[in-house]
Amino acid sequence: MSDNKDEFIGGGGNSKDGKRGSHKKTLSGRQKAAIFLVTLGTEVASEIFKHLREEEVEQLTFEIARLDKVESEDRDKVLMEFQELMMARDFITSGGIDYAKDLLEKSLGSQRANEIINKLTSSLQVRPFDFIRKTDPAHLLNFIQGEHPQTIALILAYLDSNKSSMILGSLPHEIQSEVAKRIAVMDRTSPDVLREVERVLEKKLSTLASEDFTAAGGIDTIVEILNLVDRSTERTILETLEEEDPDLAEEIKRRMFVFEDIVLLGDKDIQKVLREIDSTEMAKALKGVNSEVQEKIFKNMSKRAASVLKEDMEYMGPVRVKDVEEAQQKIVGIIRRLEDNGDVVIARAGEDELIT
Repeated sequence: MSDNKDEFIGGGGNSKDGKRGSHKKTLSGRQKAAIFLVTLGTEVASEIFKHLREEEVEQLTFEIARLDKVESEDRDKVLMEFQELMMARDFITSGGIDYAKDLLEKSLGSQRANEIINKLTSSLQVRPFDFIRKTDPAHLLNFIQGEHPQTIALILAYLDSNKSSMILGSLPHEIQSEVAKRIAVMDRTSPDVLREVERVLEKKLSTLASEDFTAAGGIDTIVEILNLVDRSTERTILETLEEEDPDLAEEIKRRMFVFEDIVLLGDKDIQKVLREIDSTEMAKALKGVNSEVQEKIFKNMSKRAASVLKEDMEYMGPVRVKDVEEAQQKIVGIIRRLEDNGDVVIARAGEDELIT
């Protein structure tokens, strides 16, 4: 919130003359944020609050409470400033800061364009490899497949997961698992290393806004990528990782399919899974999920069995989160085993549709 809040503020303190509604009044950043939230309405504002830190919610709540009446002039200025900032962000994302500045100057004038750019660049992080973010995956594959696995892993860790999964699935089999492993164990990469990789690729970022170490990669990243590749590529990579690093392979597999993903199974497959699961474990597992998952399970049981399961859940009373998670993980393990044996099919991107 703090960075965005500074952008939205535009600096400034309290009114010099103290007259509400005066065109000379300078609104603080929190005042602007409060006016913006009030204008959006309680429903939207409450959703925004969910993404803020506790102290930020307290500060904005206090500021909103102090608002007596929002003058239409103030409201319009705040909305206009917000629109300009979002427009500038879109321009920067699509073409870089110089591109954004040029477009803003044409539409808002040089002075206003500079003000907006200065606000944004104080907090904006331009992610590495932006210059290839819009490149077609097939062209990008030809561009990077001859590079060292560590270089490829670094690039894929910063790209959109859908694009990374397509590239990973198209790499030669002998380096797929190596690249996947390097993404999984990747933590933080210094700006110097990022610049060197970009230099080797004969490209250069238009700007690198911060010298802070940049987080990318890690198990969550490779899990997201592997969830999108076809099953054959996933199996090849995991089998190789199991030989080279069993603990890492097990951690990746544990995170790849969560209990809620059971809705991805067809009805017949769910029925196969249910035959393998103790009803008590299922009752615990369903305690912590939404109604969509519960109904998916109930509809694949007989009316009597579903009724008994609902009663078990009701009579079970409160269950510790740890026990719920353990029950869910046992069921996930059963589903993974059945899939490995070819008994059930989990819908994945990159695979042909089934013919029944």
